Amino acid sequence: MTPTLTFPPELLLRAQPIRVVFFDVDGVLTDGGLYFNETGESLKRFHTLDGHGIKLLQRAGIVPAVITGRDSAALRIRLLALGVTHARFGTEDKRPAAEEILQTLGLTWDEAAAMGDDWPDLPMLRRCALAVAPPGAQTEVLATAHHVTTRAGGRGAVRDLCDLLLVASGHYRRLLEEAAT
Repeated sequence: MTPTLTFPPELLLRAQPIRVVFFDVDGVLTDGGLYFNETGESLKRFHTLDGHGIKLLQRAGIVPAVITGRDSAALRIRLLALGVTHARFGTEDKRPAAEEILQTLGLTWDEAAAMGDDWPDLPMLRRCALAVAPPGAQTEVLATAHHVTTRAGGRGAVRDLCDLLLVASGHYRRLLEEAAT
């Protein structure tokens, strides 16, 4: 099967060295809405395209990591189901959390991508080799991003980034062919 997905060459060059991706949650892995049931439990909606993209990243040797200012049982269950082992919850200061993960993995900011949508994500976005935002991100985040996805947060934006990284790393065609057989 021949892939139809293409990206600008300069974006692919920027994405080639990426070995870890930091994801925000609200507005990136979810639509950014905050849902609560009658007992105050937080509910989150995740998109299956994003989840499959994260699994494909792992198969390509790219580490997904989550750094979020909130914490919820729903999020922890979703990350467990996806096999995401590098996550920091309830932290508004995301840069030190990302640096801790980088140190654990033996990587640098030059090998990192980040996807965020609001000001708390800017310290990560400004340091990483590839900064990505969904189209609904805050204005300063959009101005910082090297790439803005075509799909919205919680509606396939994460998959857009995953596909970019898979193409840049040379794994996209192989994974597509495996899926199509």
